[in-house]
Parts: sequence; structure tokens; C-alpha cells
Amino acid sequence: MVGIKQGQAGYSENCCTGIQNMPCSWQLAKKDFVLRLGYTDFSVQKFSYSWTISNFGFLLQEIGDAIKSPTFSSGLLSDNDKWCLKILTNGIDEESKDYLSVHLMMLSCPKSPAWARFRFWIISVDGEKINGKICPRFFKCTPKQHWGFKKFIHRDLLLGLESWLFPDNELTVFCEVDLVVQDSLINSGKSTVAGIQVPRYTLEDELGQLWENSLFTDCCLVVAGQEFQAHKAILAARSPVFRAMFEHDMEEKRKNRVEIKDLEPQVFKAMMDFIYTGKAPDLHNMADAVLAAADKYGLERLKVICEDALCRDLCVENAAHTLILADLHSAGQLKTKTLDFLTAHASDVSETSSWKTMMVLHPQLLAEAYSSLASTHSSLLERPPKRLKQS
Repeated sequence: MVGIKQGQAGYSENCCTGIQNMPCSWQLAKKDFVLRLGYTDFSVQKFSYSWTISNFGFLLQEIGDAIKSPTFSSGLLSDNDKWCLKILTNGIDEESKDYLSVHLMMLSCPKSPAWARFRFWIISVDGEKINGKICPRFFKCTPKQHWGFKKFIHRDLLLGLESWLFPDNELTVFCEVDLVVQDSLINSGKSTVAGIQVPRYTLEDELGQLWENSLFTDCCLVVAGQEFQAHKAILAARSPVFRAMFEHDMEEKRKNRVEIKDLEPQVFKAMMDFIYTGKAPDLHNMADAVLAAADKYGLERLKVICEDALCRDLCVENAAHTLILADLHSAGQLKTKTLDFLTAHASDVSETSSWKTMMVLHPQLLAEAYSSLASTHSSLLERPPKRLKQS
């Protein structure tokens, strides 16, 4: 036997040589080789959720009761994931009994688990993020489990800053979630070329340029003596009122000229910007006027945008005026929200000048306001009292 010294490749060389020198009477059949490629991309994407809780001062007095937010979805996963936030007003155990506990809970995710990292804040009366708590790492999330901070904020601190952290007895908790999103691409060919970047959708910008630059116009709109060039096809497609003008044998159709007598120029421009681009206009100090224009010209989405702006601007001084406006323009959602606000602040609103005007000019709305107030108080009286725990 011949020994092989360390470092020599004699054994492998002999084996290879032996195979290469063997007489061969067969060959492997040549076949096409197909390479199939796959590419998986993991990215961290962010979504957020804002949760406002009314009558929070009352809930804060309840011992250990859990409050859950409405269900929401990230919109990032291919499946319909569902989440909610949960607050315990007196912590989750003896150690945290003097604290507010805040948690994020996954309710369902068909392709669970998901990996997530989260942050919580309280939104102050000034819109600032206060008392931020940040999770330092990603957690493996599966349905029915929850993650958060059992000592989110001390109850005494929260009560001490009541006018700043939950004014009007409303607490707003803001949650931001980083979610690991997986995208897989499977190809049958041999190419590993990345996908082509599709340009963003710009139709609204291009139509807006037609309006801004008066390109290829075929009609004239006259507002407070000012002439604006426009396009009948776009006006008719967006507004049933304009469509009726140009469809039927009316003066507007014959002359291609429309006199608009009841709108201020800035309100008209806001409406036209929406007609051409679909974008929400700047409604600063004119949401009520734009609401009237949207109602008159059948622009339902613009009407709801105005309702939302007026709802967010509700206060004691303008509540009665807003109710009149909502009723006049059949703004149902705004009317409901305003009646709820009037019910919650009845004694203060009844002292305002707009309330006194409503009493004289719109007595039917006064009756609706009293009916809403009576209904709310009736439901409170019918609610059984909460039994006290005996110590």
C-alpha cells in the first residue's frame, strides 16, 4: 500500500483520472435547461391610526374596564388584516393599577404571523404628540395577541393635565405601526431585470392645466362681471346641472355662455378647481359658501368634503348657524353631527345669537334640537345604574 502524505491530492486525482480514462459506451442525453427565478422583497412600511374616545373622564373612573377601538386595517398586506387598540384605565395588574395601559391587538391575518413595531402618543389640544412610547424592536404578531405598554401614563398625571390632554372630555390616542411587508415575484424565463417604473397618474393635473390656461375652450362662464373660459364636455360630465343646460334647448346651449349670478369669484374658482381635478379645494373661511355651490350644481363629493370641514369647525358660537346651513342644503351627515353637538352643549349654545335667530326664522329646527335633546336624556334615564362593587 502506498501512503498518501498530508497535503497531497493523490487520492482525488487518481479517482478523477480513473473516471476520465474509462472506456465509455454511453452518453447522457442533452436536454434544454430551464432556469426559473424568484425574487422576494421585504420592506418596512408604515401605517397609523388615530382613536378619539368621548366621555373619557367618566371611563377613567371605571376600575379595570377595557376599552377597544373600532377595527381597522393596515391596507399594506395582500390579505385583509384586522387590528384594534385596547386601553385599560387601571392597568393590567397590581404593578400597573395606577396607570393607563395601551395595547395594539391583531384580530385576524389570513397569512399570519406578521412582524410589527409600534409607537403610541396622546394628541394634545394643540395637535402635538405627547407622552410618546416607542417599542424598540419588531414583534411576531399572531391573532388575538396584544402588545403595548402597561404603564403608558400615570392616571394622576393624566387628570392633572385634563384641559390639555383631553379637552371637551375627549382623549385622542395616536398609534404608528411599522409593518414588514413581503412581496414575491416568480418568473418563468431567464431574465432578472427589475420591473419598469410606471409614471404616477397625472390626469387631474393635465385637466387642471386645461382650466388654468384656458386651452381649447368652447364656452364662457360669467361671474360678477368676470369671464372664465371652460369646456362644455367636462362641465357636463361632472355636474348634472351643467349637463342639463347644454343638453336642452336653453339660452346657455345656444350662446355657449352661462351667467352665474349667485357665487363669489373665489367660491366659483374653488368649485371649478374641484370640477377639473377632483381635488379638495382650500375651504378656509368659505366652506359654507362652497357647500351651497356644491349643492346647487350637484357635486356630491364636494358637498361631503364641505360637510366634513364644517363638522371639524363646530363650536358653541357657530353650531346653530351650521344646523341651519345643513338643513337648507340637505347635508344629512352634517345635520346629524350638529344635532349631537347641540345636545352635548345645549346650555351654552342656547345663549348665542345664532340660536336666537334660529328660534325666530327656523322654529322647525328648534323642535328637532329639543327632540334630539329629549331622546338623549331619555336613553340616559332608562339605562340601569351600575352596581357598586362591595369591598
